[in-house]
Amino acid sequence: MEELMEILTALHPDVDFETCDTLVDDKILDSFDIVTIISEVAEAFDVTISAQYILPEHFNSARALYDLIQKLEDEE
Repeated sequence: MEELMEILTALHPDVDFETCDTLVDDKILDSFDIVTIISEVAEAFDVTISAQYILPEHFNSARALYDLIQKLEDEE
């Protein structure tokens, strides 16, 4: 989780990723941020977030994104 928080904080240092659970809903993250996150996560965690997982609920919070990463790690 710490590595993910570093990725997210590098994108938006002003956002409290520990508590925010409306990152997409409140337009804190835009499509360019999502693409960047997917790329950074692929490199850091060696997982591929395929199109079927690019849904707001997976990117609305750091916790949801981390849960997705763990799920993808378990599948590989």
